[in-house]
Amino acid sequence: MTRRRTHPHLVDINVEIEKLMKTVSTAPLAGYNLAYSPFHKSRLAVACAANYGLVGNGRLREYSYDLHGDLSPHSSFDTQDGLFDLAWSELHENQIVTATGDGSVRLFDTQIPKFPIRAWHEHSREVFGVDWSPTDKTQFATASWDGTVKIWTPDNTHSLLTLPAHDGCVYSAIYSPHQPYCLATCGSDGKLHVWDLRTPQRPATSLAASPTELLSLDWNKYIQGTLATGSVDKSIKVWDIRQAKCLNNLHGHDFAIRRVQFSPHVPNLIASASYDMSARVWDTSVNACIHIHDAHTEFVTGVAWSLFDPLVLTTCGWDYKVHLLSLKDLNRPNNMRNISNKR
Repeated sequence: MTRRRTHPHLVDINVEIEKLMKTVSTAPLAGYNLAYSPFHKSRLAVACAANYGLVGNGRLREYSYDLHGDLSPHSSFDTQDGLFDLAWSELHENQIVTATGDGSVRLFDTQIPKFPIRAWHEHSREVFGVDWSPTDKTQFATASWDGTVKIWTPDNTHSLLTLPAHDGCVYSAIYSPHQPYCLATCGSDGKLHVWDLRTPQRPATSLAASPTELLSLDWNKYIQGTLATGSVDKSIKVWDIRQAKCLNNLHGHDFAIRRVQFSPHVPNLIASASYDMSARVWDTSVNACIHIHDAHTEFVTGVAWSLFDPLVLTTCGWDYKVHLLSLKDLNRPNNMRNISNKR
């Protein structure tokens, strides 16, 4: 597969960014996704799988980075099947829940070695997505290839609720940052569903968002009712679900979009990860890509903004690498430059 190079007008920017990049290896397991702790500025965790998630074991790895951006490993947990996603607890600073290829959901405490402190196994196929609610911090959701989404609390031995979410695989289920009972899901049927968990019999809103599979979604943290989706058709779309309207249609990736994430610091920035071996930063206010990170040599499967530092972005991929990027030399939108100047 031919690796995509940067556009000519972005070359100088990318040279500066690469000088600031820090890398750590997840070998012999490949990274699937990563997430930052909501409690500690410099802590992040990576969900990994052997043999690219096709067969074999998994590993949860926790890292921290220092003022120079150097990544240091901390706790590590091995699992019998690959890990496809993870989410930090919003209740406990040391706990992480994982989505596992054998259909199980496992809760780990980074201060308790070797084994999960709780495990559930109700899904009948791979669990591909997990998200902890930032508003009702007592619950989290899992998305599975069995077509369902389940709602859990860490103290219950069984799930609280099961949504028959999609015809086919469910790839992602993400809580709204604005409304505690609101959950968005996407899947292989190309549909975007928004659920009110108080009336879970059917979606509150349903959009035919793509003619192909929808692999990822995320909520805008500042503009209520606004979502981004990433799909196999290589597009990132931003939706106003109240009007059932597409606000932005972003193109530039050469292959399917594996992950999208709105910035937690400014409303108009989206990061994306793609099977074209690149990660990108998009500015929806100008409907354009403003940075391409193409240092990975395999599929980029995870991307995460730091929750505390607006200028830090981290990626992981099937090349067994985690890249921590500083965006301070990026030609950023004015509102992001203002954040930088205040630091």
